[in-house]
Amino acid sequence: MLQVAVRKQLGDFTLDAAFEVGDAGIVALFGRSGCGKTTLVNVIAGLLEPDEATVRLGGITLDDTAAGTRMPAERRRIGYVFQDSRLFPHRNVEANLRYGLKRVPGGKAAIPFEEVVALLGLGPLLGRRPNHLSGGERQRVAIGRALLSQPRLLLLDEPLASLDAALRDEVLPFLDRLRGRLAIPVVYVSHQFDEVLRLATHLVLMEQGRVIASGELGAVSLDPALRSITGPDAIGAVLDGEIVEREIESGFARLRLGSSELRILSDEPIGRRVRVQLLARDLILALGEPAGLSVRNSMSATVVSVTRDDSHTDLVLLDIGGPQVAARITNAATRDLGVRPGLSLRVLVKSVSIRGQTLPTAGETA
Repeated sequence: MLQVAVRKQLGDFTLDAAFEVGDAGIVALFGRSGCGKTTLVNVIAGLLEPDEATVRLGGITLDDTAAGTRMPAERRRIGYVFQDSRLFPHRNVEANLRYGLKRVPGGKAAIPFEEVVALLGLGPLLGRRPNHLSGGERQRVAIGRALLSQPRLLLLDEPLASLDAALRDEVLPFLDRLRGRLAIPVVYVSHQFDEVLRLATHLVLMEQGRVIASGELGAVSLDPALRSITGPDAIGAVLDGEIVEREIESGFARLRLGSSELRILSDEPIGRRVRVQLLARDLILALGEPAGLSVRNSMSATVVSVTRDDSHTDLVLLDIGGPQVAARITNAATRDLGVRPGLSLRVLVKSVSIRGQTLPTAGETA
């Protein structure tokens, strides 16, 4: 488990943030530029001395200012990937990667060289030098070098920020694959919400040096605090489901979400887990099964809560058989339909956003 509680004063800026995550998974630190994300990870890495802090990783204390404990950065066994790759320009890719192995305590590698090369698609690049790589390729090598140091924790500080959209799309699938393989926590810093939706298992929202919400991605994706950063149109449930049936002729697949199902356009095989986002603006509520509509996705649901969204709309939280989704409807619709906690109704889904990634099935390595 990673436990972090940090306070640091830098001029007029105050970082006062705390969160904790389990032994594996990707926790995204998300917020606007300047909210303190990089300052926080630099404290975790031991590159910046805090005013007050408690940082523990897997039962090992990295910082405890109250007890006068501060482990040097080089002893923390933390892999850190920056916005720029920081590769050795005079060494080829293989030599850059093997430099990470030199930092392994006792020379024992839990993640072998060959596996890192395969996971990140680096085989064809091993003989090249950094100046003959694309920006996306350089970042993949930097991530590989950090992994080969066999870290207890991996920090990725906006590793795609310097890349254009095409190169970001080149790297993201490899980061997807890593999540299924790593048995260590990963802290991923970003101010791009689409990256967070695609990669994260946990989400920490930061605003002006403070954590305003944290928890599993699915829960925080429905937290009203998110709207202060992304705006109201990004509010929606992020759900991981399993493909349970394929409709070969139509190209659709049935995705199980708790006790509900969605039809999505996907060529993924049966048993594959897929992440989708259902935006609140794309859900329609009905008191019964509608007819004569082009909308084909309809799920039974029970109202959990109704909260005022703004002067004209309400946000309705709904249980669809385990997972929860949110719908934004007008105040008038709330009154006319009698929407209240405990009411059973139908949720119509106008569109489903597939987050560009698949998740490993149980017992499978991505």
